[in-house]
Amino acid sequence: MDAQERRQAIAQRLAQAEGPVSAAALAREFFVSRQIIVGDVALLRAGGMDIAATPRGYVLPRESGGLVRTLACRHTGEQMEAELNAIVDQGCTVIDVIVDHPIYGQLTGPLQLSSRYDVGQFVARCRKESAAPLSLLTEGIHLHTVSCPDEDAFLRVRTALKAQGVLLEE
Repeated sequence: MDAQERRQAIAQRLAQAEGPVSAAALAREFFVSRQIIVGDVALLRAGGMDIAATPRGYVLPRESGGLVRTLACRHTGEQMEAELNAIVDQGCTVIDVIVDHPIYGQLTGPLQLSSRYDVGQFVARCRKESAAPLSLLTEGIHLHTVSCPDEDAFLRVRTALKAQGVLLEE
């Protein structure tokens, strides 16, 4: 299999995947190094393919059947797991986190968290890598894009975040 065929196979694999696929898993599947996969994905992106890199691997954005909204929050690093769980516990997906950096402008980190398991994996990875969340760059202030099955689920999320004291309101 040459490089072009591998990139086409990677694109097809991502299109058929039910969830994120890690670069390491793709490397094992195609018998190349993880770095080759990272380069292949970069070339696919440069060619116009919309591939998101999440904490758990690469995904192709899918149309959500529900409601997509944005929430403004502010909290400490210690409150992050509870905040994310409050969202996924209502059946919603945390699509990303967005901060307004004073130098770089808007920075967005894709998350794609839709269960307590996803949240736990994300938090564990942050601890393992000693990585600070983006929100610490902006004194805890950040946005989340969330996908919810309906308006009721979104309202339950707002209520839960308000009860935690992390929802920013006017």
